[in-house]
Amino acid sequence: MTMKTFETNGAFSDNYKFLIGSILPRPIAVISTRNLDGSNNVAPFSFFTAVSASPMIIAFCPMIRSSTGALKDTPINIFREKEFVVNIVSEGIIEKINLTSTELPYGEDEFTFAGLTPIDSVVVKAKRIQESLIHFECVFRDRLSYGDQPGAGQIITGEVVRVHIAEELLENGRIITSKLKPLGRGAGNDYFRCNDTFTLERLMSAQIQK
Repeated sequence: MTMKTFETNGAFSDNYKFLIGSILPRPIAVISTRNLDGSNNVAPFSFFTAVSASPMIIAFCPMIRSSTGALKDTPINIFREKEFVVNIVSEGIIEKINLTSTELPYGEDEFTFAGLTPIDSVVVKAKRIQESLIHFECVFRDRLSYGDQPGAGQIITGEVVRVHIAEELLENGRIITSKLKPLGRGAGNDYFRCNDTFTLERLMSAQIQK
């Protein structure tokens, strides 16, 4: 096998292409927040992961807009409101979720634009997506920034204060992947379906994932 080597001090767009083409598949956080005027904002992010189980912490990494060099609406709203909701995307709603990636004027409701249904959360003021099968209500925890230039990233963490899940996904306390039908992001316009799973026993003395 012959390897090619690249430096990372060139155009940020080249680095971005390497990241999204190699870190695969990436889970998708569809994040709903409240705008300054109380209207709703919804946007998908694929730089997203779990961080901690106790306390329950999840994180996503929005980059500075490449087109304007400005923060995206989602982090602006989170820093002001100190809360957000992470909605998990399944196959059945992906076309509507894709519409929420449209850069609408600030204050225009992505729920309405994408044909999604906002429902009240229990703890936070941000709305949940009714069509999503799993919701995490979060309060803002931390931010780590890596710059203010276009393409610069940041880590935003939220502490999950309430979880909602469709009952049909659960069997003996476990979430069944084939019922959730989650999607992952790939490079460009590619997505991954999670319909070809396999089992491999992990070599650990204690496994809470069983």
